[in-house]
Amino acid sequence: MKVLGLLRHAKSDWGQSDKRDFDRGLNARGCKGAALIGAHVRDHGVKWDKLIASPAKRVKITLEQAAIGPEPQWEDSLYLASTETICDVISEQGGDAEALLLAGHNPGFGDMVFELVAPKNENDLFDEAKVKFPTAAFAVFELDIDDWADLKEGCGKLVHFARPRDLDPELGPEH
Repeated sequence: MKVLGLLRHAKSDWGQSDKRDFDRGLNARGCKGAALIGAHVRDHGVKWDKLIASPAKRVKITLEQAAIGPEPQWEDSLYLASTETICDVISEQGGDAEALLLAGHNPGFGDMVFELVAPKNENDLFDEAKVKFPTAAFAVFELDIDDWADLKEGCGKLVHFARPRDLDPELGPEH
């Protein structure tokens, strides 16, 4: 069994309209959410062997604020990646890690919930995550594989799903 974690970047700063999408940072709420989810990831109990992340500025700042460790391995192809690309990165770069954490973006990360979880493994966490994989969401999957190269559709079960608003209601959706 392998353990896969997905961490979506925190809330980005849409007020930076003079910047390319890749170069947008986080807003104040995003910085708070990143720090909060980072503490949650550290306390969750999984020791992450490897962290692979999109090099987009909002992902970099999320990881700085979250202070999760280990040192990120930056992967250009994770920027706005499709599920196919995300699966390729996992298969090709997972190496000997037992617990692999990826940091990146939607829609790919949200779509990975559908990619990895077989209908027989759907649960309450799946029901929450399928509705929306919001900013700074953190998901943990147990995968029924022995090697990352064996990653395939439906090989996993979602065993943990947390959002900043689950940890602090003030970080919930703005009304």
